[in-house]
Amino acid sequence: MPETALRVRVKAVVWETDDIRLFDLQPTDGVALPPFTAGAHVDLCLPSGPVRSYSLVNAQSERHRYLIGVSRDRASRGGSAWLHDTLRCGDVLTVQPPRNNFSLDETAPFTVLVAGGIGVTPMMSMIKRLTALRASWHLHYGARTRRTAAFMEDLAAFSDRVDMRFEDEAGRLDVRAIVAGAPPGSHFYGCGPSGLMAAFATATADVPARRVHLEYFTAREPAATEGGFVVELARSGRAVAVQAGQSILDALKAAGIVVAHSCEQGVCGTCEVGIVSGIADHRDTILTESERAEGKTMMICCSGAKSAKLVLDL
Repeated sequence: MPETALRVRVKAVVWETDDIRLFDLQPTDGVALPPFTAGAHVDLCLPSGPVRSYSLVNAQSERHRYLIGVSRDRASRGGSAWLHDTLRCGDVLTVQPPRNNFSLDETAPFTVLVAGGIGVTPMMSMIKRLTALRASWHLHYGARTRRTAAFMEDLAAFSDRVDMRFEDEAGRLDVRAIVAGAPPGSHFYGCGPSGLMAAFATATADVPARRVHLEYFTAREPAATEGGFVVELARSGRAVAVQAGQSILDALKAAGIVVAHSCEQGVCGTCEVGIVSGIADHRDTILTESERAEGKTMMICCSGAKSAKLVLDL
């Protein structure tokens, strides 16, 4: 485990819905946990090897715990199913300190939160922060049914600032109408399943990029696995060929090179690496278009190369 890893104990497991559990993780040594900001996530290092990222639900003012909400994924790769079926109160886990790819702009005159399903989890920490700041905000939350909607009791306290839509009763959120009806200068935050995120991206296409904030749970496009290029590690000078069918991460792992990674879909940012030279073929959901154009970093779990060689800061 990296030196930054933290040991936490499961203080409580809370039933939120049939498919969603809340896990209250507290430090084993009683020392305050590293701080985080609204919208952040932590990487859980599971005993079987996988590393999975989960958004923090609690207020950023809390230093005694990390509270995460986990939805059981029907196509689980071993993360959510293990947490639901195996993890119990008293168990100890290793986590990496919080990181934030979905940070809240606290200077916005108005904040519009658009969430679908478990995508409401990062919004909960944002709501707590915005409320503490006495800022203006509104949440639009869509779920399949009332029974599958999380945090109903918590959100009831903000009934005048929350619109909920249940697909089996009234259809999906009308994201275009939400964006069109927002106050001037609003910042928009979207998190949820691919269909909602596609609608969100379309609805905010004409909004200045600095006012649009997105977090994906799954990849938007397939990983670059065409291969046919070489990755050079700037710190050691070692060269690794990336073959057809491999990602850069796959090739480095096959060569025995250890690189931090988690989601392997380009949505968490764990594997972000600096680019010394070469042109990346970006496939992640984190970097903005301007960051991609700058060509300073890339996510090696999913992105490839448009040049014959990439020199990375490894």
